[in-house]
Amino acid sequence: MRGRASHNVLMEDVMFKQVLGGMALMAAFSAPVLAAECSVDIAGTDQMQFDKKAIEVSKSCKQFTVNLKHTGKLPRNVMGHNWVLTKTADMQAVEKDGIAAGLDNQYLKAGDTRVLAHTKVLGGGESDSVTFDVAKLAAGDDYTFFCSFPGHGALMKGTLKLVD
Repeated sequence: MRGRASHNVLMEDVMFKQVLGGMALMAAFSAPVLAAECSVDIAGTDQMQFDKKAIEVSKSCKQFTVNLKHTGKLPRNVMGHNWVLTKTADMQAVEKDGIAAGLDNQYLKAGDTRVLAHTKVLGGGESDSVTFDVAKLAAGDDYTFFCSFPGHGALMKGTLKLVD
């Protein structure tokens, strides 16, 4: 029986090495799946809601793209939505200045350096994208995204965080 026991130990060792090798191969080939996601799709509705409340941006991304879709049916002058990114401390002042700027200016003050990125104001069924340099973001700073259409920012907002 001694020969058979040695054979079983040898077989277990070979099987262990095969499983370990297979796991290493799986890890190597799954690396692209674990790569940083440098874009996000976000939807705004006629109920004044974004479908995301938080966005994480990897420091490994050079640029980040936000794809906004207005999934409602109402026109932009009645229920328009945009996506605006500012430091959290700047949000309210940007909103206030945006109301004064009006719809023709996307409810954003022209040349406002507090606005880090923004889409245009969309009506139901429309889409827009914005791509910005991640280097504009600083680790540890608080960022808020929101809709600058008058009255929407109270409900249509979320956080954006730099991670990794």
